[in-house]
Amino acid sequence: MREFAIRLKRGEDLKASIEKICKDNSFNTAVVLSGVGCVSKAKMRLAKAIDYLEVEEDFEIVSLNGTVSNGEAHIHIALSDEIGNVIGGHLCEGNIINTTCELVLGVLEEYESSREFDENTGYDEIEFRKKA
Repeated sequence: MREFAIRLKRGEDLKASIEKICKDNSFNTAVVLSGVGCVSKAKMRLAKAIDYLEVEEDFEIVSLNGTVSNGEAHIHIALSDEIGNVIGGHLCEGNIINTTCELVLGVLEEYESSREFDENTGYDEIEFRKKA
């Protein structure tokens, strides 16, 4: 695994930035190792993949993890407000960096991945394959 670290700045969209980094650097398969910082606007899809939560408020990123396959991110985020209440869900475009986000990605050089339809879930799911 190879590491890639970058600092995202105020006004950048968290998900769009991660996907762009992976596309621009030809990272086929990557994982989010760490994401520390804050957002001024949050948007996430909630459990059951039906409802969305969009809030314009300052939040700390307390957890950020997931995968990227061919430039498509599947990432979950947890955010805390000024009194420590936590919200979380599936990261969508629309999470806007407030002051900073220190992002570390792990590039899985020995793996390939693709999205393939899974009859059991009804979704295109990421499939990982070790390179020959």
